[in-house]
Amino acid sequence: MKFQIPEHKKLVYETTFMVKWGDMDAMKHVNNAMYFKYMEHARVDWFEHIDFLLLPNGHGAVIANAFCNFKRQLKYKDEVLLKMYVSGAARATFDTWTTMERVNEPGVICAEGGATVIWIDTLREKAASLPEALRALVS
Repeated sequence: MKFQIPEHKKLVYETTFMVKWGDMDAMKHVNNAMYFKYMEHARVDWFEHIDFLLLPNGHGAVIANAFCNFKRQLKYKDEVLLKMYVSGAARATFDTWTTMERVNEPGVICAEGGATVIWIDTLREKAASLPEALRALVS
């Protein structure tokens, strides 16, 4: 099954990884909870890559919601390509969207999901405005 990211989303990051033995469940395919870990991996890697993982002033990102649609099973030793997209920049939030496909089956989506990111002041535990440099990357 082919999936097209809507035009208003912007590709910001790609990474690959190998499915580990411990990622599987009793049915010998990747446990559904692991797909959320994979999406988290893409987000955290991207935030690190752009130097926005956690700012010295105590500002950083938290997730307001997350979802995943499962299309095809991933299994042990699959090499997976994660593609992360962003859109919907608002004052303190933006949306992420991640696709997962086997490297040896380009364009065939095994899972797709996303999350709404809220930028917060961790000291005050309140939403904070997106930094302008980050807003420029997600707009």
